[in-house]
Amino acid sequence: MSRRLCWICSLIGALAALSIVAIFVKPRPVYAKQKIRVLCWSERTEPADVYPNGINGALVEFLNKEADIAASAANLSDTGQGLDQLQNTEVLLWFGHKKHAEVTTENVDRILKRIQEGMGYIPLHSSHYAHPFQRALQLIAEQRGKPLEGTPGRWASVRNEGKPELIHILDLDHPIARGVKDFTIPKTESYYNPFNIPAPALKILEGRYEGGQQDGNDGLLWDFGRGKVFYFRPGHETYPIFYQPEIQQLIKNAVRYLAPQST
Repeated sequence: MSRRLCWICSLIGALAALSIVAIFVKPRPVYAKQKIRVLCWSERTEPADVYPNGINGALVEFLNKEADIAASAANLSDTGQGLDQLQNTEVLLWFGHKKHAEVTTENVDRILKRIQEGMGYIPLHSSHYAHPFQRALQLIAEQRGKPLEGTPGRWASVRNEGKPELIHILDLDHPIARGVKDFTIPKTESYYNPFNIPAPALKILEGRYEGGQQDGNDGLLWDFGRGKVFYFRPGHETYPIFYQPEIQQLIKNAVRYLAPQST
């Protein structure tokens, strides 16, 4: 048999073998990654000269620049207090300041249920008095057998003096801190310890003010049922803090970290 004929026979045999493999070995399907569905909620008491579309509008603007995030805004004055989309929300960012008591008990219960089912919840700044956050703190403390005394989420004192604050990253390896180094917020409201909360699972950010130092209460993480709660203290509404690149990066990171793992 000629060398050329042997080569042709070998090629035919190889192609036949590949055909048999293709029949029995199915290719792994490729699934499109679903975008993280984020609801940015606000009571809308922010000054319009600082946040023309609200803090939640500012959040939506930079979050929707990310290919893996689909963010929408909701307001207290909307139908259902802006929470009609809650069942389809994977991460809820929440800004409240003066109207905490206007959020209905029914909606607070719905939020807590969704967190326990796996939704991420990020209360921002003065939302330390938001009723969903306070209730979550109470329940976490009670589950540990150490109920909180006094008002949940209460700081020792709050002073809006417009002082700078150094944000120190306590855990550079944590996904929420990815791509962020220590930075300064030029002007902010100062929150002073003690902070009436159950101990968090993790402290990620530490705020240092002029003339004093905090102990890590600027970025706190708790597990709550199947979901997570991340309290983010920076962000007073009279200062353009949510336009600061480092703040935006931390929030984007937190959204991705708190999103259900199946996303």
